[in-house]
Amino acid sequence: MAELEFQALSVKLRGRLVLDAVTFGVQRGDFVALLGPNGAGKTTLLKTALALRAPSSGQALVAGQPASMLDTRARAGAIAWLPQQIRADEPVSALESVAAARFRFREAHAQSLRAAERALSRVGASAHAGRPLTELSGGERQRVAFACLLAQEARTLLFDEPANHLDPAQQLEVYRLLGELWREGRTIVCINHDLNLLAHLGKPEGVRVVALSGGRLAFEAALSDEALPAQLGALFGVHMAAVVSNGRRFIAPELGGRA
Repeated sequence: MAELEFQALSVKLRGRLVLDAVTFGVQRGDFVALLGPNGAGKTTLLKTALALRAPSSGQALVAGQPASMLDTRARAGAIAWLPQQIRADEPVSALESVAAARFRFREAHAQSLRAAERALSRVGASAHAGRPLTELSGGERQRVAFACLLAQEARTLLFDEPANHLDPAQQLEVYRLLGELWREGRTIVCINHDLNLLAHLGKPEGVRVVALSGGRLAFEAALSDEALPAQLGALFGVHMAAVVSNGRRFIAPELGGRA
């Protein structure tokens, strides 16, 4: 059974068709890189799996059940996400924020705090534990939000550009951590605009690429597929080339090269 499945999923927002009959599945232990031009429907797709967007037709299944049919605790155990923009409206401490992400567990508050400390440590954000979220930078809030996702202990993890707001060194750390979570058995779907960061997962040859364009499924391919540069070029309207460095393949736009 797929951990996540989209069946002829269509979504209309304010009369505009944002997703158009999208169908694909994510099996347990998959790492899916979801990409496409801005406005392709990537974030909307993830939101349907979280029951934050209602399908106009078709459905999003989580562990075999329609996402909207799962109660809050069951959904939190099945699926978690790290959004691209992290809001901080209340001066709650980072530690308490992460502890609150464990709401699905029936446990003592002290136990939630210990789990929150471990999650903050894993993402390198222990120094922010006592600081209010409202005083953190965008990159610091992103790390705390990552810790919230870890503390939730869901089986499937959704990421919307997880290295957003981070400097290059921190971006590499994030993708190394994604690789660790994947090797630990988590199922991951990650919206990504720089496929070359996937080289830092530790086993990028196992990554599936799913591309959306204009709300439709454009193609599916393995990250190692020789045809991928040409497919990406057609998707983004630029000539793309593959370069091998230290045994790794990197894909980048050719100089001067709009398609």
